Amino acid sequence: MTEYSPIFRNPQHVHNVNDSEIYQEKFPNVCDTLTSNVGKCCSEKTLKRRLPILTWMPKYTFSTLFYDTVAGLSVGLTVIPQGIAYAVVAGLKPQYGLYSSFMGCFMYTIFGSCKDITIGPTAIMSLMIYSAVNNLNVDFAILGTFLSGLVILFLGVLNLGFLVQFISTPTIIAFTTAATVTIGSSQVRPLLGIKFGTSNEFIESWKNVIFHLDEATFADTTLGLISLVLLLLLKKPTCLSRWKVLSKYLSISRNAIIVVIGIIVAYLFEINGMTPFNLTGDIAKGLPAFKVPPLSTELNGTDYTFMAMFNALGLSLITLPLVSILESVAIAKSFSKGKVVDATQEMIALGLCNVASSFFQSIPITGSFTRTAVNHNSGVKTTFGGVITGFVVLLALGLLTETFYFIPKTTLAAVIIAAMISMIDIHEVIEIYKTKRSDFIPFLVTFFVSLWLGLEFGIIAGIVINMLMMLYISSRPLIDYDIEKVNDTDILIVTVDQSLNYLSAEYFKTSVEKKVIAEYPSVDHVFINGMSINYSVDVTVVKNIVALVEDLKVCKKQIYFLNWRQDAFHLVMRYKREYFNLFKFGTSVSDILLQESKEKSEEQQQFSAVITDE
Repeated sequence: MTEYSPIFRNPQHVHNVNDSEIYQEKFPNVCDTLTSNVGKCCSEKTLKRRLPILTWMPKYTFSTLFYDTVAGLSVGLTVIPQGIAYAVVAGLKPQYGLYSSFMGCFMYTIFGSCKDITIGPTAIMSLMIYSAVNNLNVDFAILGTFLSGLVILFLGVLNLGFLVQFISTPTIIAFTTAATVTIGSSQVRPLLGIKFGTSNEFIESWKNVIFHLDEATFADTTLGLISLVLLLLLKKPTCLSRWKVLSKYLSISRNAIIVVIGIIVAYLFEINGMTPFNLTGDIAKGLPAFKVPPLSTELNGTDYTFMAMFNALGLSLITLPLVSILESVAIAKSFSKGKVVDATQEMIALGLCNVASSFFQSIPITGSFTRTAVNHNSGVKTTFGGVITGFVVLLALGLLTETFYFIPKTTLAAVIIAAMISMIDIHEVIEIYKTKRSDFIPFLVTFFVSLWLGLEFGIIAGIVINMLMMLYISSRPLIDYDIEKVNDTDILIVTVDQSLNYLSAEYFKTSVEKKVIAEYPSVDHVFINGMSINYSVDVTVVKNIVALVEDLKVCKKQIYFLNWRQDAFHLVMRYKREYFNLFKFGTSVSDILLQESKEKSEEQQQFSAVITDE
C-alpha cells in the first residue's frame, strides 16, 4: 500500500481531525533557502565543482601528461582539416574554422567536467550558422557566438538545464539525421568540382548538382571519390589488424592523412604548371586579433546597430544555444561511463567557451562527437589534452596557412561526407519505429521540416508536436471500471491511470458520469481510487469533482474518494470542507459500506423517534 504521512495511516485519526491549519498550503521559507544556497556557494565542494581543474591538477603526473599529449596531438590533427571544412559549410572563409578551434579547448580545460569532450566547430552548428548569417557577414556569426555563450551561461547559472528535457529522443535523432543528410548533400557539389552555387540547403544543393552536372570535372571527382573511399576504409583498417597500435593511430589521423595527400597531389600539379583541382585558396596568415565582439557593423553600405544585428540573427539566438547544449550534454553522457553528468557545469563551461572564443573571431562552438571519440580512443586522462590541441591549432595558424592554400575543396568535401556517414544511425531510427510507432510522428515531422524549411524550424516543429502529443495524452487518461460485490451489494471502483489536472478534469467528469449512468444504472455506490492522483490536482479538477458528486447525487448514487494522496485531499478540503466524510483512507470498502449502513440505520431510528414524539 502506498505510504502516506502519519495523519493518513490511521483512519480514526483522520476522522477526528477538524483543524483547518492542517489543510493550509505551506510556502517555502525564502530566507532559509537563500541562506542555505549562499552557504553552499561558498563551500570548498562547490568551488571544486565549478572549477574541476582544482580536482585533478594536484594529482597530475608525467604519465598523465604523456597520455594527454598523445590525445591532444591526435585531436589537433583531426580538428585542423575539420575546422577548415566546417567554416566552408558555414559559408565563411576557412580561417574562421581554425579561429574557433583553440580558445574553447583552453577554457574547457579549466571549467569542463568530462575529460573526453573537445570543444570546437561542428558540422551541425556550422550549417545552422550558414542558415543564420547567409547573405550577412562574419560579424553576425561572431556576435552570435557571444550572445549564444551568454544565453548558455545564464541557463547554467540558473540551473535551467531541465529545459533540454523538452526535446525528446526521436526529435533529437531526426534533427541529427536531417542535419547530416543536409550537410552531406551540400558537399556533393564541391566533391564533383562543380563551381556553380553556394547554397548549403538540402533542396538547393541537389538542384545545383542536377542542373550543373555537366560542369563536374574529372580531376575533382576522381580525387574526391578516392579520398572518400580511403577515409571510410581507414576508419577501421582491417588489413592492419595485426598491428593494432598502427591501425589505431592510422584510423585516428585519417582526416589529416587524406588532406596531406591532397595537398601533395595539388602541389605537384601546381609546380608543373597545372591546376586541375578547385583549391581552398588564400587563408589569412597569423593568429586572430583579440578584440571585443562586433556590436555594430557595415554591410553593403548599410550600417547595422547592435539591435539591428540582434534582430537579423532572430530565431538563431534560441536555436543555436539549444542545439549547442544538446550536442555537448549528449556527448558528455555518452562518454561518462556510468558517472553522473553535471549538466549545469557543462552548460557553464560551454557558455564560457563561446564567450571567450568570440573575442578571437570564433563562430559558435560546442562538443564534437567525432573529435571526442578520437580523444577517448587516444587514451586521454584529463581535460588538459585540450591545451595540447589548442597549441597545435595555434601552430598551424602561425606556420601552415600558406600550405593550406593547396588543399583541394573536393578533399575537404570528402572529409565532411565521411564524417556525416558515420553520424547517421539507421539502427536508432528502426528502434524508434519498433518500440513505439507513435514516436515516429515527431521523428518524421522534425526530419522533413528540417530538410525543407531548415534545422531551426525542424527542431521547433519537433518540440511543438511532442508537446501537443503529451498534452493530448495528459487530457485523455485511461479510466478503469471494476464491478465488485461486497456484502451482496454491487459497487463500482473507478481507477484513473494518471493524476488529474485542468486538461483532463472535464474529460474525467464527463466520462465517469456517462459510464455510471448509462452502463451501471443499478450501482448505487461509486468509489474513485485516488492512488495515482497527486499534487498536480488544481482548482479546475476540484470544481469538476464537486460537479460530479452533485450530478451523481441527483441520480441517487453515493460517491466516495478512496485513498487519495495528501496534497489532493487537502486541496479539496480547502475548497469544499463538507466533503470531508466522503474521503476514506486505509480502510476496506466493506467497512465503509458497513459504516454507511449504520449511519442510515441511526438516522432512521432518530427519524422514527421524532415521528413518535409528534
